[in-house]
Amino acid sequence: MKTNSVHHRKRRGTTKPADGRRGVAAVEFVFVVTIAFVLFFAAFEFCRVAMIRHTVDNAVYEGARRGIIPGGTADEVSGTARQILATIGVNNARVTVQPATITKSSEDVTVSIRVPLDSNSFVPTNFFRGKTIERTLTMRREGTR
Repeated sequence: MKTNSVHHRKRRGTTKPADGRRGVAAVEFVFVVTIAFVLFFAAFEFCRVAMIRHTVDNAVYEGARRGIIPGGTADEVSGTARQILATIGVNNARVTVQPATITKSSEDVTVSIRVPLDSNSFVPTNFFRGKTIERTLTMRREGTR
């Protein structure tokens, strides 16, 4: 029995449909992966900035708490704030304590922290270039009234 049916013959001169799409799929892959990476790193950077912002909030609060306790010094306030900032690797933060010398007659303690985002970014982006996070908190000292 001969098998000359159409289904068993090899067709010459034609290619499979998948062979023609191989180059198109590669180009589509490059575009999709590029967009996916950009979105991933942008989301990563926004999360990093949110983490810095919350850590600065915490550092201002804990620093001020250290300063309102009787016997607290401006150096201890600054050290407490910097220690908290160091937990996430914040660099180039400027911590300011007012009054510079805390005495028994000082009624309030004000802590200000300024963090430049340029030097605290994991991914170099244009989203936060030149921006800073600044927080200030004033607390009344214990035992002043």
